[in-house]
Amino acid sequence: MKWYCAATVLEALDALETKRTDVDLPLRFCVQDVYRFDGRRIIAGRIETGKLRVGDQLVFSPANKSSVVATIERWNVPANDLAIAGDSVGVTLSEQIFVERGYVASHESETPIETNRFHADLFWIVREPLRVGHPYDLRLATQELKCEIVSIEEMMNSSTLERKIDQREQLERNEVGRLTIQTRGPLVIDNHDRIPNLGRFVLVDDGQICGGGTIFGGVYTDRQVAKSKNIFWSEGKITARARAARSGHRGAVIWFTGLSGAGKSTIAQALERELFHRAMHTYVLDGDNIRHGLNSNLGFSPEDRVENIRRVSEVAKLMADAGAVVITAFISPYRMDRRRAREIALEGNAEFVEVFVDAPLEVCETRDPKNLYKKARAGEIRDFTGIGAPYEAPEDPEIVVHTDQQTVDESVATILEQLLPRLRAEEANE
Repeated sequence: MKWYCAATVLEALDALETKRTDVDLPLRFCVQDVYRFDGRRIIAGRIETGKLRVGDQLVFSPANKSSVVATIERWNVPANDLAIAGDSVGVTLSEQIFVERGYVASHESETPIETNRFHADLFWIVREPLRVGHPYDLRLATQELKCEIVSIEEMMNSSTLERKIDQREQLERNEVGRLTIQTRGPLVIDNHDRIPNLGRFVLVDDGQICGGGTIFGGVYTDRQVAKSKNIFWSEGKITARARAARSGHRGAVIWFTGLSGAGKSTIAQALERELFHRAMHTYVLDGDNIRHGLNSNLGFSPEDRVENIRRVSEVAKLMADAGAVVITAFISPYRMDRRRAREIALEGNAEFVEVFVDAPLEVCETRDPKNLYKKARAGEIRDFTGIGAPYEAPEDPEIVVHTDQQTVDESVATILEQLLPRLRAEEANE
């Protein structure tokens, strides 16, 4: 990575870009506003990359809702059937869906990443240092969300270009930091090396642009829309803000992952009790319980595990949309499935928090409350996670508890310390 000057954030970001034609990249149509004109609902915005044609099936992120382009509208220019990167246009849809400023339209086969946690290289340009945990406004295309810096993993001096691993709590002027950033809501992004236009952003504090960054390391997942073309999403009249105001907390999905025997269900139930005593609406979706009913037709093959997590994710999203704090306790061994679970929750504008219940395999085997490890070692259970099937530990969870070192009460206290600030009602839909 090379930075040429600090005159402006955008100049620094432009210096990183490779020479590619925006028209040849996947479609990214960033919504600026929605207007009603002559009885029509026109979605106005700018095509950052790619091409847009009448008849195209579009997916709008973060809602993951789909519709077909009916017309392309231009101001003071005759309508035609094609628009390309750089064009500011309006479109009408054949089926009306809820869309607002900040949404990003793409083609079904090449959707962007939807997340609330990502990695970036950030160039800081003001005297006041960037601080871990301090709230900032993040602006990316037409999106603007509150965010905070979770951690600074590396830093580089922009003059010497010397990079070093340096766990720090702040970043000084003219330094470049490799960061983890968390937003208070769903953010639609691309990796900068794939689509620069949706892979760069600026941080703002008290109305002042303080730094700019480029996104890397995001994982693209399959976000196919519903196969049936004869169903329509029904928009409710009660907003997430209204539900949060009534209940005193946001809806959220708290996703526990870890090996069998790590303590997921025990801690999930203890956390549910603590939240319930705080007058929160909460419920645990336990892996075994779900497989007795909703997922009773699924086994433990890789394909069935994927479908198991997909169904649970959709149920958790609906419950979170109703305002509940949903705690899931599933091994969920594959990182890709957990990333998709995050995207599904964010489609419903719910907070998503991944909790890694970490315990070494040998400790879990020693506990073995259901004798599952014993049966797996004896060959009686195939594809058992940790023995005959892999477990992919989270690379960047929001919360980690070490149940070989912490008691149940200590684990719950660790989770509550980081979870409760995220559930405050006043932060809903900021």
